Amino acid sequence: MTPQKLLERMAAAVAVAGLPRPEPEEEESFIGLWVTADGRIRHELLPDGRYVEARGERERAYCGRYVITGRHIDYWDDTGFTADGDFVSEDVLHHAGMVLYRRW
Repeated sequence: MTPQKLLERMAAAVAVAGLPRPEPEEEESFIGLWVTADGRIRHELLPDGRYVEARGERERAYCGRYVITGRHIDYWDDTGFTADGDFVSEDVLHHAGMVLYRRW
């Protein structure tokens, strides 16, 4: 399934369920840098819907696009890998078994 088709299905499910769509301001509030406690993994969520993940010394280990729906995030890496996560607070992201913290 293409990312666009997934987005269309998600939007349709939200409409059918009568759930409110997240406000753009809420989605935009998660844009920025997210880092593991040891600093080894760094996610930068860019305003254009793209992300860059650094791992250790590899500054661009993974790159791709993301979509935030409410407090949930879906990732599509440029190589085809997919992942997701949840913002459990304004400053904590649980992603693929990792905990990342907002870096101001």
